[in-house]
Amino acid sequence: MRSITVADLLDRLDRDQVTYLLDVRTPEEFDAWHIRGAVNLPLQDLPHHLNRIPRTAEVFTICAAGARSASAAQLLEQRFFDATSVDGGMAAWANVYDHAEVRVGRATIIQVRRRGKGCFSYVIGTGGQCMVVDPSTDLERYEHLAASKGWTITAVLDTHLHADHLSGGRALASAVGAHYYLGDAEPVHFSHEAMPERITLGDAPYEATIEPLRSPGHTMGSTMFLVEGATLLTGDTLFLDGVGRPDLAEQAEEFANNLYESIHRHTDALADDVLVLPAHISEAIEVERGVVTGVPLGQLRWRLVPLTMERAAFVAWASSQAKDRPPNYQRIVEANQGAVLAPLEELIALEVGPNRCAVTSA
Repeated sequence: MRSITVADLLDRLDRDQVTYLLDVRTPEEFDAWHIRGAVNLPLQDLPHHLNRIPRTAEVFTICAAGARSASAAQLLEQRFFDATSVDGGMAAWANVYDHAEVRVGRATIIQVRRRGKGCFSYVIGTGGQCMVVDPSTDLERYEHLAASKGWTITAVLDTHLHADHLSGGRALASAVGAHYYLGDAEPVHFSHEAMPERITLGDAPYEATIEPLRSPGHTMGSTMFLVEGATLLTGDTLFLDGVGRPDLAEQAEEFANNLYESIHRHTDALADDVLVLPAHISEAIEVERGVVTGVPLGQLRWRLVPLTMERAAFVAWASSQAKDRPPNYQRIVEANQGAVLAPLEELIALEVGPNRCAVTSA
């Protein structure tokens, strides 16, 4: 039986080289989270529905962790299908990455994409220095990216207290001896440095500036970052197809008011060509290999309905869009608050599943 890694699967998906992706988990598992374009046929039903699978297709099977997909691929091979199992299943898919970069003024921004979860983090560098925004727990990835550019990591920042994935922020800052910044209003159980009014990277003539913009709404300590006046890292405040959900702290109306104020206070005066780079994307957003996923602010102004609403309408809409919480979100929040003492590697299983920190507009 043949198998493939999730990294190879991602490469094939990006190149349109996957003709049939068969998810053999239960319908409930599939509905909760799946890869775009996958077809669901539970393993126990597979022998009875082989006629649904094209004989000419190369079939890739996937499940939760790899066991069911291996059984499915073996069965298909016995029935003379061209079948390959995806090693590690969706648990491995949650940790498949790629990255892309863009030049902004004197800075280079590397967008680190955790494609299986739709989570984005950023490395911003110039003149031998860099800062990392919203790192995952894969600390070596950021160290290697910085080293490949000849940068020293001098600062690590989280845009907010995350609810859908573990933050590697404090651990990365400790590992490399960098400053760690987080909005002061976040309810955490550890000391951290106050968010500065301005961050400077590199020395003249390569000096770049990053302006932290306090943006309560999704969380009370949420912060956006304006890089060289030309690119806005929006965290979970503003997405390419929606805004940050305001209900996770059980104060949806108050937080929705704050969110409206934060978005308009910081974006209304910015030029249309400012590039918006979010911390998450939904399944609806296309990702192109090697190209940064972002949208000029001007496009969002005319296509994103929440940005056209008056305050009262926005608050009513955003505060009424409550839906399923991120999987394990309470335990993830507690871990990111510093209330859980277990090592990060013991908590990784909490992250498996989709991100659910946005409210989107159709």
